[in-house]
Amino acid sequence: MTEEVKRNYLEINSLEDLKEGRSLSNDYSLNLIDPINFQLNKFFYKNIGKNHKWVDRLKWSEEKWIHYVSSENVRTYVFKFKDDLIGFFELIFHLEKNETEIAYFGILEEYQNKKLGSYLLCEAIKKSFVKNIDRVWVHTCSLDHKNALNNYISRGMKIYKTEILKI
Repeated sequence: MTEEVKRNYLEINSLEDLKEGRSLSNDYSLNLIDPINFQLNKFFYKNIGKNHKWVDRLKWSEEKWIHYVSSENVRTYVFKFKDDLIGFFELIFHLEKNETEIAYFGILEEYQNKKLGSYLLCEAIKKSFVKNIDRVWVHTCSLDHKNALNNYISRGMKIYKTEILKI
């Protein structure tokens, strides 16, 4: 059976266009995974992605995960409440194009619908612009969390391309 999926590509071209979300207490933290730990990337991909049909990386070998997270152009940030994992995002810096891709972004199910996504997305956008790039982009689709598209738009991102996929 074929399912129709709508995918939207969004971008933001300046930190000046960012519309900040709410600030959080000091009980929350956001940290770059350093040293790299592919198991954290894999954990978030699997646990956040299970409800959104993230399947491409499920077949990746450990070597492929390690190679990916070891790239000098990939950065992964982990979001926590005290010592509890909440979510993550992966950034891919495409320096040859002077842009950053928010490759994966998500919050674990038990922390969803608590207005944490707006904060996390603001931070992802800010971290994306650290290399003085011209554009941050992301894609989201109708399989993602019901608030995903609205969160991107509310933070100041604009849709620049839409496509319909048959999966």
